[in-house]
Amino acid sequence: MNQDVMETPLKNEPAGTESSRTEENNLKYTLTDKPPISVSLLLGFQNIVTAFGGIVAVPLILAGMAGFDVRNSAYLVSAALLASGVCSIIQSRGIGKRPFRVGSGLPTIMGTDFGFVAPAYSIINTMGGGMAGYYGASMLGAVLELILSYFIKPLMKFFPQVVTGTVITLIGVTLMPVSMDWIGGGQVGDPGYGAPINIAIALVVFIIIALLNRYGKGLVSTASVLIGIVAGYVICIPLGMVDFSQVVNAPWVEFPQIFRYGVDFNPKFVVPFIAGYLVTVIETVGVVQVIGEVTHTKLTDEDIANGVRADGFGSLISPIMGSGPVATFSQNAGLIPLTRCASRRVAIAAGGLLIMMSLFPKLATLVSIMPAPVLGGAGILMFGTVAASGIQSLSQVKFNNRNMLIIASAMAVGLGVTMRPALVANLPGILNALFSSGISAGTIVALVLNIILKEEDGE
Repeated sequence: MNQDVMETPLKNEPAGTESSRTEENNLKYTLTDKPPISVSLLLGFQNIVTAFGGIVAVPLILAGMAGFDVRNSAYLVSAALLASGVCSIIQSRGIGKRPFRVGSGLPTIMGTDFGFVAPAYSIINTMGGGMAGYYGASMLGAVLELILSYFIKPLMKFFPQVVTGTVITLIGVTLMPVSMDWIGGGQVGDPGYGAPINIAIALVVFIIIALLNRYGKGLVSTASVLIGIVAGYVICIPLGMVDFSQVVNAPWVEFPQIFRYGVDFNPKFVVPFIAGYLVTVIETVGVVQVIGEVTHTKLTDEDIANGVRADGFGSLISPIMGSGPVATFSQNAGLIPLTRCASRRVAIAAGGLLIMMSLFPKLATLVSIMPAPVLGGAGILMFGTVAASGIQSLSQVKFNNRNMLIIASAMAVGLGVTMRPALVANLPGILNALFSSGISAGTIVALVLNIILKEEDGE
């Protein structure tokens, strides 16, 4: 990679080398390492499995909003997989040169973002824009994010380690309810939620991953998450928890169509999306920093700006493929320290596999019918690893009165909003969007306090 775009402590080492520095960082594959193609594909599929639920959930919700039948719903899922694959490759590899560089160059999986579900409902149903209005608003809003990406560098002075460490910790901790719902088998109140069999399956997956990760050798350790998930999947089959009829009914091949549902660039539709894109910028800065932390990569302000720019560019091109705005997924950041694989080649391989799956719906369906408790057993470890990385970062912060106030306040607000989202549901307009996520709410509190609480002499 161009050295003036990204500085990495391994930039002078040949690709594929597992040096003593790798051992110090506890990584089997570093950012620039190039595992064999077979290994890259295997580990890339591991990334897909852990992110798959997040990628397909939003298009399924949108299909319900639009009143789509099964065929059109399946098409939205395929479009989301295609967009996720293309955008993941762009973010992980990076394209272009300064000042138009797009992509952080970090191993990243991208996908459709839950933060845009509420604005989508407003456009599709309340405002009567339909899917065409949704796609048009997505593209117009993406232009805003692209513009904001050029102001990231002067803003980075507001992100010292006390802020970034707190945000990294929040990202991991606020994802815990997601893994708990996976373990439970759905959402609180669903039939069978929290059934002992669900918890038992998640526990088996958890134990397999933990033991293989700790005591496995070579590829067994690196692919421990995938092995644990496959084992849990197989266990669920004789228990009647996997419905293969959906795979049988899925078409073999489905090709993408440009603007299948049209596009409407009416400016009024973009208003609900403005807050969503502001939140995305804040969260992407945090997630890119997380991935930089766990890959042991020294990031420049320009690298982070390039990552935000990839989000904006991805959200600009995704509607053309039939998907919506994308964001950098935080879930997969937990895989890197857990599996000790930080190679960008693996993320690029994952992007290629996502593109292939988008063209062959039977393959995508085979992954999508995976029982939630299987993912829950893996998620509890992955998200916990992200939180642990944040705590490790905070351990380097001086715990004086000022920093304690920042950390305590941001964590309290972030966790509070995560546990009681109804509290901020009635906030007006942009405030509702900014504080609807525990990550963004905690980040905003940390940023504001970092500005208004000045360092005192002697602290």
